[in-house]
Amino acid sequence: MSDVATTTATRAEYCVVACAEAWRDAGEVLASPMGTVPTIGARLAKLTFSPDLLLTDGEALLVGDVPAVGTKAEVVEGWLPYRQHLAMVATGRRHVMMGASQLDRHGNQNISCIGDWARPERQLLGVRGAPVNTLNNPTSYWVPRHSTRVFVERVDMVSGVGYDRAAAAGPSASRYHRIPNVISDLGVFDFETPDRTMRLRSLHPGVTVEQVVEATGFALTIPDDVPGTREPTPEELRLIREVIDPNGLRDREVPTA
Repeated sequence: MSDVATTTATRAEYCVVACAEAWRDAGEVLASPMGTVPTIGARLAKLTFSPDLLLTDGEALLVGDVPAVGTKAEVVEGWLPYRQHLAMVATGRRHVMMGASQLDRHGNQNISCIGDWARPERQLLGVRGAPVNTLNNPTSYWVPRHSTRVFVERVDMVSGVGYDRAAAAGPSASRYHRIPNVISDLGVFDFETPDRTMRLRSLHPGVTVEQVVEATGFALTIPDDVPGTREPTPEELRLIREVIDPNGLRDREVPTA
């Protein structure tokens, strides 16, 4: 066994494993990770517990192998043009992991602007495909820097639809709406509560409940006993460090605490 597999996992590697778990037993669906750590997580999932997961090169090709981050795939299985990609989204055959400039307790996400939309203080990416993503296929979120600037009481503009707005819009919006995971550099969160508000599901090593509460701009549901995030196995560490991300790009997104 490689010596690297016996080394203590970093915060970034716990985040990678947490992201990978979002696609556990997903079957033959398209993984659409946005960000370095989610990309490594999707590739780890395919190499371990979700072998049927579909991956792309980030543009328009379905790839059959699992290349290291930053390198080109050698096996191309198909072409996924924009029109076909949209059709796949509309039929729910994708699980996307997006970023969030703001995220509230109900899972509403903002990637469009900060401030009043009519005269924003900052212009961001724009709404893009977030509403269609959230209403048609599972949508998780990755936040590399957990803070009250991101986890806010109320988003300035709704891009991705949260549980409260989906419910208010009726069955046509809520039927396929699902936010399985929110993963940050502090822990893992979900919406498995009676009122579908955010709950702390697990803490990364070295993180306390008090740190999470202080870095969150709204009241979280916090169980009496919060478990730790699952530890990477030695084989997962080997794959992360030697196969998927040998250049350590994950540590740029989540520096060692």
